Amino acid sequence: MLVLVTYDVNTESASGKRRLRKIAKECVNYGQRVQFSVFECSVDAAQFRMLKGKLLQLMDDEDSIRFYNLGDHPQSRIEQYGKKKSYDAETDYLSV
Repeated sequence: MLVLVTYDVNTESASGKRRLRKIAKECVNYGQRVQFSVFECSVDAAQFRMLKGKLLQLMDDEDSIRFYNLGDHPQSRIEQYGKKKSYDAETDYLSV
């Protein structure tokens, strides 16, 4: 399934800046950044539970995180304009 993860972290303090980096780093482990605080994550149900649990542990009362489950076939629900096209996790492969 494709899950869109968005977050807003209060970065007025040094601890907030650390939380922001940790949350972004955790999201990178599961998907690709499509905006500064928005990630597309292609995960199964178990991975989604793990990601959600980790992010909720990292966040503070002053932060917010939103999860949008776009399902197993999100292509018809996503429109992309401008530069920086995203990859399709189901068909595009990265060579190492």
